[in-house]
Amino acid sequence: MSRVGKVPINVPSGVKVAVGAEEIRVEGPKGAMSQPMFDGVAVTVEENQVRLSCARPEDRIARSRFGLLRTLVGNMVTGVTDGFQQVLEIHGVGFRAELEGSELVLSLGFSDSIRFPLPDGIECSVDKQTRVSLKGIDKQLVGQVAASIRKLRPPEPYQGKGIRYAGEQIRRKVGKTGAA
Repeated sequence: MSRVGKVPINVPSGVKVAVGAEEIRVEGPKGAMSQPMFDGVAVTVEENQVRLSCARPEDRIARSRFGLLRTLVGNMVTGVTDGFQQVLEIHGVGFRAELEGSELVLSLGFSDSIRFPLPDGIECSVDKQTRVSLKGIDKQLVGQVAASIRKLRPPEPYQGKGIRYAGEQIRRKVGKTGAA
């Protein structure tokens, strides 16, 4: 059995959890999210807790989905109450970002600037043209958008130029030495 799945999810005040036949819906102050149900996993909502149980513990796939569904529902509850944030830093001479409407315009040393359209549900802010902050209620969407932006110019190991996550350490390599 999943150790993660056995832990109940505490539901803060102001958050509603509705369990249907085919999906779980969570509504809170920041928005609403839904997740399809998995076969072999039973969900019960008590006063201020959500408990999951594995209906078929002999089935290996049902046991694996048991822990996964608990994590997904926990992320939905956290997302509608607090939200998720990912911060990217841009390093390099002339590298910068700016926000134009619902597009992030990035100058990353290429001949043209890159226009990255932001999906619905993602709020973006740019500080000092080198720090991009992404916020949203869906943890998977925030992480995917941050990874897609980072992929445009990943940090290179010799000079450290590129887009990196805030606090990410880049392993630097030693460059070539001059001929004697």
